Amino acid sequence: MSYEWQIASRYLYAGSSERATVFGAVASLMIAAFGLAILVLTGGGSVVGVILFVLGLLSAAVFLLLAFMSVPTSVSVFGVSLGVAALTVVLSVTSGFQDQFREKVLGVNAHVIIMKSSTDFAEYREVMETARKIDPDVVAVQPFIFAEMLATTGKGRIAGVAVKGVDPQQVRGVLDLEKHMVEGSVAALATAPPEGALPPIIVGKELARKLRIKSGDTVTVVVPMSNVDLNTWRTTAAAPRTRRFEVAGIFYSGFEEYDRRLMYTSLAETQVLLDRGDKVMGVELKVKDVERASIIAGKLRKRLGEPPFQVQDWYELNQNLFMALTMQKIALLVVLTLIIAVATVNVISAMVMMVTQKKREIAMLKSMGAPSFELGWVFAIVGTAIGAVGTVIGIGLGVATCLVVRAYGYPLDPKVYLIDRLPISVHPLEVAMVAGVTMVLCVTAALIPALKAASLRPVEGLRDE
Repeated sequence: MSYEWQIASRYLYAGSSERATVFGAVASLMIAAFGLAILVLTGGGSVVGVILFVLGLLSAAVFLLLAFMSVPTSVSVFGVSLGVAALTVVLSVTSGFQDQFREKVLGVNAHVIIMKSSTDFAEYREVMETARKIDPDVVAVQPFIFAEMLATTGKGRIAGVAVKGVDPQQVRGVLDLEKHMVEGSVAALATAPPEGALPPIIVGKELARKLRIKSGDTVTVVVPMSNVDLNTWRTTAAAPRTRRFEVAGIFYSGFEEYDRRLMYTSLAETQVLLDRGDKVMGVELKVKDVERASIIAGKLRKRLGEPPFQVQDWYELNQNLFMALTMQKIALLVVLTLIIAVATVNVISAMVMMVTQKKREIAMLKSMGAPSFELGWVFAIVGTAIGAVGTVIGIGLGVATCLVVRAYGYPLDPKVYLIDRLPISVHPLEVAMVAGVTMVLCVTAALIPALKAASLRPVEGLRDE
């Protein structure tokens, strides 16, 4: 090992092996282990376990740093660690929201939707055939009708709903609705009801709770404005069209907007209810790779023509939602990166203090012929090591916190956040990005005291000797 590394390691290892420090580290690790044990025994459902585990890890990191490094160096490392941990947790939460919204959206929606500017979409079979052949990645295609209606029960409950008519034979190939079913099955839509029986319908869990219905109950769907002449806006003598359905299943996507409004029934029943004949609202596709949905949508636009057709992929349909999440993520990334930047100021101050304390040693080494570059390199190694240790500890704290909180499943108000649990997704690429940004800042910060040490003249260090 060259003398620069030896001197740098000696400057870094300046801790205390006092019993209090060792006892604090051991006690903190025991607290973290106790919190982890509580989480394991409760299946991740204890907030006390989460708090004990996180606080135990934080205090253990502090005591371990004090056992190996001086107080100013330990403070610098811990500041970097907290910044890295905070950035890792926040990025994981924002990524979790993006992943969850994407999963929820794709769970009950198709990847590509083809619609027509007019209401006479009768040639949907030809469009479906074109869609199937447009790209090998197209997995399934189905026609659909989507309409705003009212649902009521004999219990005096009423709610505004969105009824989606789907092809019972193809819906499971296009939508992932089956995995969200908590009662019944999507296959019930494909089962022809016996003579005199009511047609089946599937409702969201929150909607079922609001209407106080369960599987096997009856619900009446009303088509509003169906008794109004849209040309004259006069009400006809007939009552609005209604149709009774039997609840054949209940789904729960975890996405409040869908769970409290959506209802699924067969395409034929929806056509009868709307009195539209053999016409649909659109055609939807499922593709093998969702990232290619926009490419396939572009091919369909060229083949079908816009207008009269309108082709949109899943991201375009929810662009405002995902754009808002992306902007929020960028804003949080910038703000929390500033926290790491502030932590690097502590690194600079600790390193400058170290250079000041070691002026005599620097002067003696220069008097013995040590080049200025090599002495500057000593402090660059120290600053880089502080950043590296802080980054490793911070990533460890951040990832551990993410895993524990994800296991706990922190509850959210779905009426505010649209989902009922705090989503956390740890992406290795984002963790690597945090580590890279932190190291760049710390290495840059180490250059200032390194240059100060390199420019120090021997006479300045030995003047008071």
